[in-house]
Amino acid sequence: MKKTFSFLLLVAALASCKSKESADGNKKMVVEGTITNNPAKVLYLEKLPFATMQPEVVDSFVLDAGGKFKVEAPASEACTYNIRLDGNPIPAAAVINDVSSIQLDINFVKENPQNPAGYEVKKSPVSQQMKEFIVGFNGRLMDIFINAKQGDSLMKSGAADSALVPLQNNMAKAAQEAKVISDAALKASNNPALTMFILGNYQGTATKSGYNLEPYPNEQVFGIINDLATKFPSHSGILAVKQQIDQQKAMEAQQQAQSQQWVGKEAPDFALPDPNGKQVKLSSFRGKYVLVDFWASWCRPCREENPNVVAAYNKYKAKNFTILGVSLDNPGQKDKWMNAVMKDNLAWTQVSDLKGWETEVVGIFGFGERGIPYNILVDPSGKIIAESLRGPQLDQKLAEVLK
Repeated sequence: MKKTFSFLLLVAALASCKSKESADGNKKMVVEGTITNNPAKVLYLEKLPFATMQPEVVDSFVLDAGGKFKVEAPASEACTYNIRLDGNPIPAAAVINDVSSIQLDINFVKENPQNPAGYEVKKSPVSQQMKEFIVGFNGRLMDIFINAKQGDSLMKSGAADSALVPLQNNMAKAAQEAKVISDAALKASNNPALTMFILGNYQGTATKSGYNLEPYPNEQVFGIINDLATKFPSHSGILAVKQQIDQQKAMEAQQQAQSQQWVGKEAPDFALPDPNGKQVKLSSFRGKYVLVDFWASWCRPCREENPNVVAAYNKYKAKNFTILGVSLDNPGQKDKWMNAVMKDNLAWTQVSDLKGWETEVVGIFGFGERGIPYNILVDPSGKIIAESLRGPQLDQKLAEVLK
């Protein structure tokens, strides 16, 4: 499957926020303040590399009776830090090291010490910007969550669909507002750690089901990273992420070029038996646009892609378009093949010699290393005009040729 960067900022396994201590080795960032209404004994300062989002403890402090603390870390390039208390995996606050000394006071709900009531940050303008983003963004996510829970309750109680409309409208409005907040925060940011924090939080949330946020397109993400690399050429974290993006784009370009090796060529003819044993030739579909879809009942990505193929078939079958399904199911597994055809509603011609990867079509079209699902789109004259069409790409191509 084609890789995207929707999760880029959460899963890239790269180092960042490397230390850049002064010549005397004593340059530090200090965070000090007070914890109120929490019985915790130890406070942790965690570095949060924006390329991995995996916290790394850099200092700790045993809290005194008054809840006062002081933690520090070697001064480094712009980076985000969490403040976390023992017994709670959720950070109580976060700061960015734009200054050498930061004042941070965190208050917890007295009746529920695990729940932060809020925090106040002083002396660090960038940390204040981050706090404003967190409060605004998380507030909209909470609106979405509350409306979704109310919707679930109504559905379970058998309420009419019309009763859900106001809740759905509220969720859509909150999702739109969350994006507006992120857009504004990105525009206002002049700090690479803050920009990456905002981008990572928004993109990470947008990939989760239930929130219905519209993720930033890949090209916009690339543009933001390139911008940061230009403005902060010595920031190792930015450069590492940019390098990873460049490598991934180069790999995808190579894969795309390889995946189009058949475009413009005559489709090789082949014949395979349908479930009743009748031989079906690809050439018998001349005069129609035909998608030759290579798949198998045991192939999970194929099964996940099948709803897209079904939707395309139903949308375009009246426009001189059909599909020929070619299964790579294994010997003795005809029942599994047929059960998958019925379960996935594959209402077009299906063929297979039940030889798995040993079937002749693998050698003919050379997709053994590429794997399945794989497909080719053949025009009425028998020429291949596209291959490896997945998800929205399939619909886009069919819309283009079946006007």
